[in-house]
Amino acid sequence: MMRHGSPAMEVSNTIDETNAKAADWLAMAILESVDARGCCGMAVSGGHSPWPMFSMLAKREDVPWTKIRLFQVDERIAPEGSDDRNLTHLRARLLSERPELSAGTMPMPVDDADLEAACDRYADLLAQSCGKPPVLDIVHLGLGPDGHTASLVPGDSVLEVTDRDVALTGGLYQERRRMTLTYPCINRSHRIMWQVVGRDKASALDKMLSGSEEVPGGRISTSQAIVFADSEAANG
Repeated sequence: MMRHGSPAMEVSNTIDETNAKAADWLAMAILESVDARGCCGMAVSGGHSPWPMFSMLAKREDVPWTKIRLFQVDERIAPEGSDDRNLTHLRARLLSERPELSAGTMPMPVDDADLEAACDRYADLLAQSCGKPPVLDIVHLGLGPDGHTASLVPGDSVLEVTDRDVALTGGLYQERRRMTLTYPCINRSHRIMWQVVGRDKASALDKMLSGSEEVPGGRISTSQAIVFADSEAANG
């Protein structure tokens, strides 16, 4: 388990304030990554929480959009255009507002017939942009009420994958199988940002912050992490 103390915390009174702070931090982190390395390799999560934040980020003119290589943290095995696909919402909230980002966006290839081979190809894409082994500049994560993050879900065999950067869940989760970045890939990144809102996340957040392996989020590195939470998630 890779833990290095508690992550930095930014707690806001409302979800809107949390989203605004997260968007400001993300814009700053992208700029610093581009200044340091000439580009920014960033992986973003799905779920409901991040989309308003990405809409805020899309309005910013100070972000070097063409310097971003945008990857997915995880994706559901669902048809192209499905509302279940994280890519569908990413296109609606971010890419439609910033079409200049489209050329640098690398969707997870969940339409492929051979999904195991597709995982390997996505890992190769990560390596081409972020080195070998790939070190992402920024990984954006959410946290489910059950403590899952990315598609690292409780009880699934994917939690034990240590020799691959991209893998499939062993079974269905909320009626879909998933493709996901693994712990080694996430924990290797330069920066990790969490976005956690809602009272239903309070117990999972408390366990994640304490490093409890009761929840998958508890196995994520904290030395380079910051958590943006609203008061309901932070205080229950």
